[in-house]
This record gives sequence, C-alpha cells and structure tokens, in this order.
Amino acid sequence: MVVYFTMLKGRSLLSLFDYSAEEIRFLLDSARQLKAEKQPQQRFVGKTLALLFEKRSTRTRCAFETAFGEEGGHPVFLSTADIQLGSKESIEDTARVLGRMFSAIQFRGFKQATVETLARYAGVPVYNGLTDDFHPTQALADLMTLEENIQQPRLLVFIGDGRNNVARSLTVICAKMGVNICIITPESLNPDPDFLARCQQIATKSRSTVSVTADLEAVHGADAIYTDVWASMGEESKKIERSSLLRPYQVNQALMDKTGRTDTIFLHCLPAIKGEEVTAEVIDGPQSRAWDEAENRKHTIKAVLAATLGV
Repeated sequence: MVVYFTMLKGRSLLSLFDYSAEEIRFLLDSARQLKAEKQPQQRFVGKTLALLFEKRSTRTRCAFETAFGEEGGHPVFLSTADIQLGSKESIEDTARVLGRMFSAIQFRGFKQATVETLARYAGVPVYNGLTDDFHPTQALADLMTLEENIQQPRLLVFIGDGRNNVARSLTVICAKMGVNICIITPESLNPDPDFLARCQQIATKSRSTVSVTADLEAVHGADAIYTDVWASMGEESKKIERSSLLRPYQVNQALMDKTGRTDTIFLHCLPAIKGEEVTAEVIDGPQSRAWDEAENRKHTIKAVLAATLGV
C-alpha cells in the first residue's frame, strides 16, 4: 500500500512549475509502486472524475479513465459537444457546478488560462491533461520511462519544435530533477526567452543545465532522444511550413547513432507520424520505449490522482 504525502491532498496539477523536486520524486516513486501492484486496490470507490476535452485524445483519455475506473471510481467524459464550457456558460460557472458534483476535474484543451480558471473556481483538484503551454502528466511518464531504462539519467535531448507543450514540460521536469536537457530546434522555433531563463535558474539549483541549439551534433552522449509531431493540434495550417523547416531534424537511425552509445533510448509522446519526425525503423526498433512510455501515462496519472485525492 502506498502512503501519500498529506501535503498533496487537494492540490491541482496545472504545471510542474508548481511542484517541488521532492514532490515530483514522490509521484514518480509512487507510480512505480502502483505499476508493480498485481491487483487494483479500489482506492477511488465513491469518487467521481469529470474529464473535459476540447482536443481529441487517445492516451490521456484512456489513462485517466483506466487509472480511475479500475480503482473503483466513476469517470465521466464531457466534450465541447456535451457541455456549455465557455460558450453559453462561463468557465467560472462551469467550474462551480462541476466542483459540487465531482471529486476532481481533468481538462484537455487549448488555453492554459482555461485550466487555471477551472482550478480557481472548482474547489476540487484540477489536472492539466494538455494545453497549448504544458503537458505535465506526459512529462511525468517520460521521466518515469527514462529512469526505468537509465539508472542515473544525465542528458535528455528533445528534437523538433522547441516551443511546444511537450518540449516545455520536459524542460521544466528536467530542470527540477537535475537532468540536463538540450533542445535541438531551428532558431525560429526556440523556446520563449523568459521561460528559458526561468528553467535555467531552476536547473542551476539542481546542478543541471538547460541548453538550446540548432546543431544536431549535440545528441552526442544522450541517454534519450525525444521528438514530437512537427505541427501540434491547432496548428494544422502550418504543417507544410513546419515540415520544410524541420525535415533536417528527423530522428532516424543515423541520428540515433550520432549519440555514440548503443543504449540510447528513443521517446515519443505519440501519436507519431512515421516517416516525418521519426522513421519507422527507429520508433518500431529496439531502442524505442514509446510504448512503455504510453503505458506509464496510466501509472503516473494514478499516482497523481491518489496523492491529490488523499486516498
């Protein structure tokens, strides 16, 4: 039985900026214990979870539903076609209503401000299942997977759009947890300077580094190479432009070999477009841990749910 920090009860997860290194470590260790359990413990019996989705989802929806449901809880899926979120009804009023009916709320959508408003008015824990700014539950699963394969990871390299929500969340968690991270991206897709400076300041305290470059040689020595689709949800109109810009940054076997290591792993948040940001040879090959990473979404989300609901 996992024993949870009482300090996490009632907390929302909007961004990993809000969690200390100690709290993140606790969630990761709890997720490993939960993954090792042979049978669910029915932790969430009598509890309900509202799942609000503006954006489509496979892993986030399935991870929240299975994590909550197999422990006896009742998840309720609500898309923009089902409720009045931000249209006929304000986000504040939706939060007030759902907070009186549900034990917790998950939101996956566009604006970070939406999930922050839900958390401000709901009175129950709210979880960011993805916004344009952050994807914190993904980053927890990413680091869990990295640590399952590399005992003491020192360097994670993200290749692609350095401004997207996955790159940003990876940068935050690595800076917090003392893992060096290098973002390899065209200069036009560099992370926001203020965001970068904030992460670098955090990394200094954890004795790690945050760096950004356009040079593919920076993959040398990497424990893991990570990539994501070239055009995120909501940016489909930019796909042709992004494809042209990021084609030289495709993760293929030649790039994996540039690390100089045979134990470098490949990570991807999925869904992947094989033949674009990554070749089938890599993502379906022996160095890929993308499928373990997808499974770990459930275990890390279950750890977050259990800790913040105090069960």
